Amino acid sequence: MNRNEALELLKEHVKTDRVLRHSLAVEAAMIAYAKKFDADENRWGLLGLLHDIDFEKYPEEHPAKAPELLSETDLGDEFVESILSHGLDESIPRDLMERKCLHAVDEMASFIIAVALMRPTKLDGLKAKSVKKKMKDKAFARAVDRDELMSSMEEMDMEFAEHIDIIVDGLKAHEERIQAEGYTLLG
Repeated sequence: MNRNEALELLKEHVKTDRVLRHSLAVEAAMIAYAKKFDADENRWGLLGLLHDIDFEKYPEEHPAKAPELLSETDLGDEFVESILSHGLDESIPRDLMERKCLHAVDEMASFIIAVALMRPTKLDGLKAKSVKKKMKDKAFARAVDRDELMSSMEEMDMEFAEHIDIIVDGLKAHEERIQAEGYTLLG
């Protein structure tokens, strides 16, 4: 499956801008990490793009409905299991770096976007120090589990500043690409 096909499939199941932007942000972060780990950028990007394909229609069952929605694709069982691994079901191990990464960037990418939206320069010049300051502010994005953000990053053996820099750089690069497609992460 190529990216255009994946984006069209996602748009069949995701109708809100919020979930679409989140999926694009996680795609960006996954591509950035694929570059860091010299992994398949297309595969990792598709994991990010499609990881919440079932979220809007089946929020109580998410991500367990993803296999059904992806059953007609050529993505394969391991890909689908990687999507399942970002959920809370501990029977799907996060034993591959792509799985650890998907879990680590899922909420962090959106948290970083939320921080960027508060800044006049948005993503430009955004540093880990600013993100860390907002993480300490419990009133900011209060639904985000800060402990989970940190523990998922630590499972990848990443330092906070490097983790944030990789995601921010990925978001900035992706923003340029998706603007040409008529989307934005910063909407």
